Amino acid sequence: MKIYRCSFTASTAWGGAMDDCRADATYSDAMHKSLLNDDFIYAIVSQFELNTRGIHGPMHWGRVMENGLRLAEETGADRKVVALFAFFHDSRRINDGHDPEHGLRGADFAAVMRGTLFELSDDAMHLLHYACQYHSEGLLDADITVQTCWDADRLDLGRVGVKPRPDRLCTEAARQIEIRDWANYRSENFVVPDFVASWIEHDRNTPVCGGGNA
Repeated sequence: MKIYRCSFTASTAWGGAMDDCRADATYSDAMHKSLLNDDFIYAIVSQFELNTRGIHGPMHWGRVMENGLRLAEETGADRKVVALFAFFHDSRRINDGHDPEHGLRGADFAAVMRGTLFELSDDAMHLLHYACQYHSEGLLDADITVQTCWDADRLDLGRVGVKPRPDRLCTEAARQIEIRDWANYRSENFVVPDFVASWIEHDRNTPVCGGGNA
């Protein structure tokens, strides 16, 4: 199984040559760090109980964040909530399979870390908590920021051999074929965004896990 470690630029088109991950646009490392700094990422990764190269670890979180930020350009979602969701939603999993309470644990973890690792208004915190708690329930109707979070996660289902159905995506932005192809290519090939790559280097000899639920 190949794993691609890629850096991206914000200037290229959403589509493009799928054989070169650099042709697919996303945000620069500086953009990521303006939303989530290294201390934040360290705090989340260091408490994660599972394989950091697994299907629910930092590689997944990084792709979800990038998916969400791309979607937010069209949906107008709160980018900070989207970025925080990416890192908290699976952060408290106890396994890579059936773990029905993991969303609520991630949501509560975010609530505990608010004011220490990050700042959010009460309204934004409510959106983050709701998005994390219910992200694996298959829901569609919600605030646009929550919908963007859920779509960002669902667009990374390719890593477990599933292509998200357009009718199970919440936003018009996520249903675009160009976005779905872009996200699915990255997911199936386990692309590792540069801004999370350094946090999984110590597990570089451990195989990436397969199977499980999104």
